[in-house]
Amino acid sequence: MISKIVLVGGCFDMLHVGHVEFLRKSRSFGDYLIVLLESDENIKKLKGKNKPIFNLKERITVLKAIKYVDKVIVVPENPTHETYLKLIKKIKPNVVAITEGDILQKHKLNQAKLVGAKLKVIKKYKDFSSTQITKLLF
Repeated sequence: MISKIVLVGGCFDMLHVGHVEFLRKSRSFGDYLIVLLESDENIKKLKGKNKPIFNLKERITVLKAIKYVDKVIVVPENPTHETYLKLIKKIKPNVVAITEGDILQKHKLNQAKLVGAKLKVIKKYKDFSSTQITKLLF
């Protein structure tokens, strides 16, 4: 039986050890981890036309292969503030986990409060990012 749901969100493109550590630490706050995964179109709008590197199907496959992840939910294209609110109300997490320095921290805190969830901030793994990796490779 599921007693404590943890919710995380992101692009999870070019999955690396920092992502895995974030998922591991997030999962430690509960017994069921749900990943809200941004669609390819949403990532293009957020990060540019050459993103994502890995398409949605590939990113889902990799995330589902990680033992800490219990479920992946794809965020609909062109999401609004209401889209995210509907998702969080439907999921009803006990914990929302984010990385340190998340530019949407205040917004995510308000969403968490809306459903009575706690916000957990996880320190970044060695300041590692997919963007840095992409710059090194391309």
